[in-house]
Amino acid sequence: MLRADVLAIDCDAETARVEAFIVQTLRAFNKRGVVLGLSGGVDSSVCAALAVRALGPQKVFGLLMPERDSSGSSTRLGAEVAQQLGIPHAVEDIAPALEAIGCYRWRDEAVRAVLPDYTPQWRIKLAISGGLAGGINHFRLIAQSPDGQMHDVRLPLREYLQIVAATNHKQRLRKTLEYFHADRLNYAVIGTPNRLEYDQGFFVKNGDGSADLKPIAHLYKSQVYALARHLGLPEAVCNAAPTTDTYSLPQGQDEFYFALPWAQMDLALWARNHGYSAEELAAALGCTAQQAAAVLADIDAKRRTTRYLHARPALVETVLNPCAENAA
Repeated sequence: MLRADVLAIDCDAETARVEAFIVQTLRAFNKRGVVLGLSGGVDSSVCAALAVRALGPQKVFGLLMPERDSSGSSTRLGAEVAQQLGIPHAVEDIAPALEAIGCYRWRDEAVRAVLPDYTPQWRIKLAISGGLAGGINHFRLIAQSPDGQMHDVRLPLREYLQIVAATNHKQRLRKTLEYFHADRLNYAVIGTPNRLEYDQGFFVKNGDGSADLKPIAHLYKSQVYALARHLGLPEAVCNAAPTTDTYSLPQGQDEFYFALPWAQMDLALWARNHGYSAEELAAALGCTAQQAAAVLADIDAKRRTTRYLHARPALVETVLNPCAENAA
């Protein structure tokens, strides 16, 4: 039977493997250390801890990059991780730059198109629907007015795309700052997606998807949590639920993007990767075969629709660089 323990790993062996990968990659890139954004989440915290074990704390630089919609707990937890690991770190408030570039203005314009009474004092988030029921995924705008009243409206495609395009500025600006510090220090930039996010395209192209190395992209989310505990990271990090930390209302990753909570999505992705049937997945998840089939179909659909995010720039013909191992 398909069970959650198929995702169990040897944490000592995996830690040593990733540490060696980090060292070898930096040697190949001729870089002195690494930069990464610290969100206070488990993925960035584990990447930071692995980098410290591989390189030592003085060769790891952490960035905490809050803005007006991000949770205060993200900065607090990120700082706690940096202090525990003993790494140099800095706080960069990106809200003024986002304001100047039009992030909030473009987002608010799209929100007002479906909620005319909306003002920046409201709190909002996006939520996904359809995939678990076997339908086409669509998005809803959930908003809370200052008097506490909740609104839930379906988003037309145009407004949805504009809100996402505007909020993608957040991930891209953070990555710009990471590469600034990487350039001044001659460091490489670490990307922090886990396997579920990487496989399913849950990242912004040239934003959080941009990096020189991605040391946990082969690990399922549950395996990253296991490493967090193994590495002795703060309990609040080890127990934190994954969030997007992009909108002013709290938003879980499963609410915004995935068909199921992360632990179930881990098992579903593992099942898809190892050829398990919908009936076998249904027995493991405690759902109907029809629901399990919808989840597997949603995994395949997200792989197709996010293929562009993984793609290299298209060239008229292949241009080889003899010094580049994976030249395109």
